[in-house]
Amino acid sequence: MSDLMSWGLSWPAFFVVLVVGYLLGSIPFGVILTKLSGGPDLRSIGSGNIGATNVLRTGNKKLAALTLMGDMLKGTVAVLFGFYALGGSQAALVAGFGAFLGHLFPVWIGFKGGKGVATYLGLLIGLAWPVALAFAAIWLAVAKLSKYSSLSALTASLATPFMLWFAVGDRQAVLLMAALTCLLWFMHRTNIARLLSGSEGKIGQKG
Repeated sequence: MSDLMSWGLSWPAFFVVLVVGYLLGSIPFGVILTKLSGGPDLRSIGSGNIGATNVLRTGNKKLAALTLMGDMLKGTVAVLFGFYALGGSQAALVAGFGAFLGHLFPVWIGFKGGKGVATYLGLLIGLAWPVALAFAAIWLAVAKLSKYSSLSALTASLATPFMLWFAVGDRQAVLLMAALTCLLWFMHRTNIARLLSGSEGKIGQKG
């Protein structure tokens, strides 16, 4: 087959950008940074998650900010790599998909990763930065009102495919982000249960 799903990607090109995206996404910045700072194993505190929200539960706001930045940038870098390495938006989408999977299921720490919010936002920065700004605005508004990071992420991600459609009208990008939204919601299934029961931890609450 000369191309993949009419995306203009050969199988070798698809494999390369997917694997590079996955390897970028699988870098566990939260685990690495907390370990380098002399802190506890991030997986042993709070929710056990490797993302910035759980890093914040250590009380180290600077480390949480660095984790957030790292998890975002690996998604953005993956998208830009796909675009500039093969010169097409299709390769960027494949690389971004790989990065998201890498964050959720990183090979380096037993395939038990984060829930994908920061990397999801990083992909949006690479694909359509105005939509990324809208995502961040929704997240901040919901967080200010509710104090729940999970609810903020769920709300912003649910709106993302619709915002992306109106902003760029790229069907492939919309379908990708819709699929990633479903994955993100699945990874937050325990948070959803805690939100419904009123037992979800709030932003900044130490575990």
